[in-house]
Amino acid sequence: MKYVVVLGDGMADKPIAELGDKTPLEYAKTPMMDTLAAKSEIGMVHTIPDGMNPGSDTANLSVLGYNPRKYYSGRSPLEALSIGVPMKDTDIALRCNIVTLSEEDCPYEERTIIDHSSSEISTEDAAVLLEAVRKELETDTYKFYVGTSYRHLLIWDKGEVVDLVPPHDVLGQKIGPNLPQDVVLREMMKKSYDILKDHPINIERKKQGLNPANSCWFWGAGTRPALSSFEEKTKKKGAMISAVDLLKGIAVGASMKVITVDGANGGLHTNYEGKAQAAVDVLTKDGYDFVYVHLEGPDEMGHQGSKERKIEAIENLDSRIIRPIVEGLEAAGEDFRLLVLPDHPTPVSLRTHTGDSVPYLLYDSTKEQSHDWHYNEAEAAATDNFIAEGHKLIDYLLSE
Repeated sequence: MKYVVVLGDGMADKPIAELGDKTPLEYAKTPMMDTLAAKSEIGMVHTIPDGMNPGSDTANLSVLGYNPRKYYSGRSPLEALSIGVPMKDTDIALRCNIVTLSEEDCPYEERTIIDHSSSEISTEDAAVLLEAVRKELETDTYKFYVGTSYRHLLIWDKGEVVDLVPPHDVLGQKIGPNLPQDVVLREMMKKSYDILKDHPINIERKKQGLNPANSCWFWGAGTRPALSSFEEKTKKKGAMISAVDLLKGIAVGASMKVITVDGANGGLHTNYEGKAQAAVDVLTKDGYDFVYVHLEGPDEMGHQGSKERKIEAIENLDSRIIRPIVEGLEAAGEDFRLLVLPDHPTPVSLRTHTGDSVPYLLYDSTKEQSHDWHYNEAEAAATDNFIAEGHKLIDYLLSE
């Protein structure tokens, strides 16, 4: 038996009036997921433990079977594992987004955060900008490291876990009340704006109609993580396919194989087919039992507040990832169990995460089932199937 998790990050949502009071998942054309749903169990799962922040870090730990209350030590340390940054016990890792702030003539604190991803900036451009910041601001205490796209890292030697606000939680708001209380971190953010606002890359980006990547934004502080081995825990040899450093870092911490797919970038226009083929190959050719395929696109489109692009991302997930995985495993003659779900909702009306329960679909190729339902939030909730502790869902998937 082979096991597959396909995770549409932030895919769940709230009903939207312009969509006929349907969610993007309910509105999207998803013939493959609906075909599978009619042969599957669907229901709801609570991935975010009550009282914890509704982040992709806690949620994906849950889906992989790691209770966040026990294993979560911060988001950025997981990303540090992916980047390959050696963390000491006294180090604090912080996410360093390169964001877009408004550029009117006003003090830094009066600016508004426009885009947490700087128009999904390429890693190549972001690396040049971060190098400019590093030359001016890096010290023995504060070290910068390049990640992926807008997602980068700051390591603070002998630092402290300070309370910081995620940029995607305050889109459209003035940044003053949401800046770090720590004086040094705040001043580095202010100086980063002066360094980046007139950088040649940003001048060119504005000519192209793209948002300038004009400020660093620190958040997600945490200490070095300690995850147990996924294989030792589940007795399954596992692999991770994701363009996002957070997911790669979780996989590194869990001693899973990390598969890099060319052209996979964490955006709407990613290499869907490459991810699907890599999943089929690792299960059918490389002897792995379990693969986790993560798609960031629905979450990014939720943060952008675009219902149209979120629907497109969901439809791509259905036709360009789930369908080829199912067809590939069937063609190889493999028996498999497939779990499809979001990690958390990212409603386009809110442009940030919520901790609400999410719909799951669990398909078993060896079982004959027939139901008159589709895969979406409303129909999953109507089944009354409910898993209250998200970290137990993996055991449900792996049980036979």
